[in-house]
Amino acid sequence: MQLKKNPEADLNKNRNLYFVIGLTCVLGLTWGAIEYKSYERKIDLTSGDMLVDDEEDVPITEQLKTPPPPPPPPPPAPEVIEIVEDEEEVEETVIESTESDEEMVIEDIVVEDDFDDIEVPFAVIEDVPIFPGCETVAKSQRRACFQEQMNKHIRKNFRYPDIAQEMGIQGRVYVNFIIARDGSITNIRMRGPDKNLENEAARIIGRLPRMTPGRQRGTPVKVPFSIPITFRLQ
Repeated sequence: MQLKKNPEADLNKNRNLYFVIGLTCVLGLTWGAIEYKSYERKIDLTSGDMLVDDEEDVPITEQLKTPPPPPPPPPPAPEVIEIVEDEEEVEETVIESTESDEEMVIEDIVVEDDFDDIEVPFAVIEDVPIFPGCETVAKSQRRACFQEQMNKHIRKNFRYPDIAQEMGIQGRVYVNFIIARDGSITNIRMRGPDKNLENEAARIIGRLPRMTPGRQRGTPVKVPFSIPITFRLQ
């Protein structure tokens, strides 16, 4: 059996016409929206009543004039000065001359050098302190001999603190001391990374022997000396 369509029920019959009509309407609305113009509304300020602020009345005041102060009274009349003759005698002061006579004898003044509190550094002193064992060395070689004997003394008496080894403490301790006028070691001062290392450095320096004191202009003087002691774990 073959189905038959009613030509009036065909949905695609006027499709092109409807498409053209719809496209025309859309284009018309778009064109109208683009060409639409709006204008600002002008307000006529000349017409109508304007509110006028009330003017504030400023009161008129009068400035009072202060009368000027009265003039100062006139100065009193000068007193009459009576001239009296000076009859009192004034003794004149006689200033004696400070210049010395030819017969005056000037005694020689002797200035003594005071070396009690003078400290001469090791690097500039004329006669360096003599470490025991350097007595026979030439004067020009005594500084080097002093340094060599000092290093030997430190290596001989060196002992690493047990507590510092257990804690792994190491570093460099700077020691300052003074070789006194009698050759003894005094005023030992330390600066290092640990107190145990400082105490060991003080013990080593404290065991230094008595030395021949340094001399400046032939007089024994105090000689400050400094040396670093290195503590290093192997």
